Amino acid sequence: MTDTERLYAVRGAVCCTNTKESIGVLVPELYRNLLSVNHISEDSIVSIQFSVNRELTALNPATALRHAGLARDVPLFCAAEPWIDGYLENVIRVLVTWYGSTRPVPVYLNGAEVLRPDLHNDDNNVTGNGSNRDHD
Repeated sequence: MTDTERLYAVRGAVCCTNTKESIGVLVPELYRNLLSVNHISEDSIVSIQFSVNRELTALNPATALRHAGLARDVPLFCAAEPWIDGYLENVIRVLVTWYGSTRPVPVYLNGAEVLRPDLHNDDNNVTGNGSNRDHD
C-alpha cells in the first residue's frame, strides 16, 4: 500500500444458469471485468466474498475462479444469499476488497444489471454514485 492508496470494496453480480459450464465461464468473466474496470491488480486484493442464490448448486463460484487460474493467493469466501420474495433468480454476487487509489466502479453482467438500474445508462455502461441501495 502506498500513501495515496486506501481500502476499497466493489460490488458485482452476474446471472448464470445452474451448470458448471455457465458458472465456470461467467464468474471468471465478472472477475476479470471488475479488475479491468477498476484497475485492480491481484496482489492488491485483500479478499473476495461471494453470495449465491439458492438455486445455483452446480459449482461454487470460488472454485470457478480457482479452476480458471485466478485469485490463487487471495482468500475467498462463499455464502448463501438470503431468499427474499421477488429476488432475481440465478444470481452470483461478489464483493472484492482491495487497496487502490481510484473510486470503485461496480460491474453487473448477463442480466444482473436490473439489480442496480441506477448505475447503468442507456449504453449499459456503469455510471452513477451507487447511492440507491433499494435493489441489491
